[in-house]
Amino acid sequence: MNKHIKTEIIINASVKTVWEVLTNFSRYPEWNPFFQSIEGELITGKKLKNTMLNGTNKFVFKPVVKSVVPYQSFSWFGSLGIKGIFDGQHFFNLEEIAPAQVKLTHGEYFSGILSGIILKKIGNDTRANFVKMNEALKQRAEQHIPLS
Repeated sequence: MNKHIKTEIIINASVKTVWEVLTNFSRYPEWNPFFQSIEGELITGKKLKNTMLNGTNKFVFKPVVKSVVPYQSFSWFGSLGIKGIFDGQHFFNLEEIAPAQVKLTHGEYFSGILSGIILKKIGNDTRANFVKMNEALKQRAEQHIPLS
């Protein structure tokens, strides 16, 4: 079984616009159907507080930002309880295809002793939620909704 989920979408907006929408965590409740909120700063080594909705279940977890390359990518690493049980490296990569077109690659690599079992239970819902988030991000960025 693959222990990763990878999704892609083309967004017809500038990389600057997509980055600004994706990294403006305070506005997530307005548009994001998966991550209902993210609190904290997008700075390598900082801890975030993420609230996500997977199906009808709400989960709060506190991942650590692993990398940030402005206008290109960011990732975080989180664990379910104790590290090594069910861990995930979540990532967002932006690739500028044209001045007003970006390919978003959004996914997660899973590890830990229960990762296979847990992914069998939640993998399909999680993938569907990544896709819903991607589509909502596309809509938001393409509408050029002001961030301030």
